[in-house]
Amino acid sequence: MAEVSASSASDNAGGKVRAKKLSTKIDMTPMVDLAFLLLTFFILTTTFNKKRILELTMPEPVEDPSKLQLLKAKNAFNVVLAEDNKIYWWIGFAESAQVTNYSDKGIRKILLEERKANPDLMVLIKPMEKSRYANVVDILDEVEITDITRYAIVELTEEDKQRIPNAR
Repeated sequence: MAEVSASSASDNAGGKVRAKKLSTKIDMTPMVDLAFLLLTFFILTTTFNKKRILELTMPEPVEDPSKLQLLKAKNAFNVVLAEDNKIYWWIGFAESAQVTNYSDKGIRKILLEERKANPDLMVLIKPMEKSRYANVVDILDEVEITDITRYAIVELTEEDKQRIPNAR
């Protein structure tokens, strides 16, 4: 609330009569209360950034290896992650690998075409020693985007290294 206080004017001993000067005092308490109410409202109604995590479903260990279902060669889509963001890929037991990258016409387009041609496709992701962790995350994102439900991260074998040029 605003108040107007009158100063005492008893010291006018004579002479001119001057108009009384009134000072104003504004009580800021309601405005501060309103500011804190608004601040509290916006803090409580704000949604904070949720952690974005990549969910991986790992298979349960099998006690009897003879009961495992074998993967047909025509369904195996091999992806090798190499250095410099290169991706080598082949299907089944191909003798040599083809090279691509993460661009728009790269691995995503290939995965979409192969999934359309073969719905039973399983992507075998094989990172090399010099590949980066970001490449693994990127290929998992591409697999998720292309709606491939069967994929696995496996170790790179010596046979796989022979398919890739300049692999050591």
